[in-house]
Amino acid sequence: GDPMPFTPIVGTLAYLWDTGSDRVLLVRRNARPDDDHYGKVNGLGGKLEADESVAAGIRREITEETGLELTTLALRGTITWTNFGPKREEWLGFVFLSTGWVGQAPPANAEGTLEWVPRERLLAACSHDEAERVTADLPMWPGDRWFVPLVFDDDPRPFHGTMPYDGDQPISWDYERL
Repeated sequence: GDPMPFTPIVGTLAYLWDTGSDRVLLVRRNARPDDDHYGKVNGLGGKLEADESVAAGIRREITEETGLELTTLALRGTITWTNFGPKREEWLGFVFLSTGWVGQAPPANAEGTLEWVPRERLLAACSHDEAERVTADLPMWPGDRWFVPLVFDDDPRPFHGTMPYDGDQPISWDYERL
C-alpha cells in the first residue's frame, strides 16, 4: 500500500553560542519528573504554534525560556525524527545557531537549570569515545551526538537529516548538505 503521510510535530531547537567565552547555553531538564526529556541536557526550543514561522517560533521560545532576545539566527539544519521518545512521536525539527542576543539568562526556568557549558565539553559529550562522553557529564538524547557537531562546524551549508528512533534509542542517522 501507499506509505503513510508524514504528519509531524514541528519543533525548533537552538544553540546559543557565546563566542567570547566559547560557551553554549543548555538546559538541564530537571524540573519536572513527568517531562519526556527529564534528566537530559538539551538546546532550547519547543513546538511551533499555529500561524507562526519557524523563525518567529524559535525567537518566542528563546525569550520564554531565557528572557533573551536573539539578534542573530542561522538555520543549521533540519531533522526528521520518527518513533521518538516514550510516546513514539513523529517530529520535524529546525535546528538553529545564535551568536548574538540582548539580555542575561536566569539560572533556571520552568523546565530546569540553565547552564553555560564550554563548547569543548559539549563536543566531548558527542564523541565516539564512550569514556570521553561519560567524563563530559552531559546526558543527552543519544542521537544528539550525531548532529550537534554539525551545528558548530565550519560548513555554512544547512544539513538535512533523518534519524529514526525506537523509543529512547536512535536506529540510524543519514544526512546531506545543500
